[in-house]
Amino acid sequence: QTYVGEDVTIGEHCLLQSGARVLRGCVLGDRVRLLANAVVGSDGFGHTRESDGAWTRIPHLGNVILEDDVEIGACTTVDRAVMGSTILRRGVKLDNLVMVAHNVEIDEHSAAAAQVGVAGSARLGKRIQLGGQVGMAGHIRLADDVEVGAQSGIKDSVETAGAKLFGSPAKPFRA
Repeated sequence: QTYVGEDVTIGEHCLLQSGARVLRGCVLGDRVRLLANAVVGSDGFGHTRESDGAWTRIPHLGNVILEDDVEIGACTTVDRAVMGSTILRRGVKLDNLVMVAHNVEIDEHSAAAAQVGVAGSARLGKRIQLGGQVGMAGHIRLADDVEVGAQSGIKDSVETAGAKLFGSPAKPFRA
């Protein structure tokens, strides 16, 4: 019950558990693990509003690139880019029930616990740690080594490397 779409590239020693889906044009590096029912490369939530209020879908023409040693948890979704690529760099680990939207880039050795949601076009630095149920707005950046406590909401970019944040909206942990 695993599905691999057209023009997909899969590296060596990868594991795709039952129900995993890799859709058209996506690229998996070596030793990538997709746990049960993970979806890589589905269309993101891309719509534009018409003058009458109706929603029109924006085509998602890009792909997803998972570099070496990436792990995607059960029932986790990584959306394809509108244009270009959604990219998870080497060693990224996503827990179960994580949502990564279109055009997101997550740098190497970052990790997200269950029920994290990262909105479109966000950029996460190296070695980021996101606790369970963290929500991130789109088009923001997190510097390297940022840690965010569970159930926190990130609405603005975090430029300070090594910042430790908690709350909604997230603030420095000691505050």
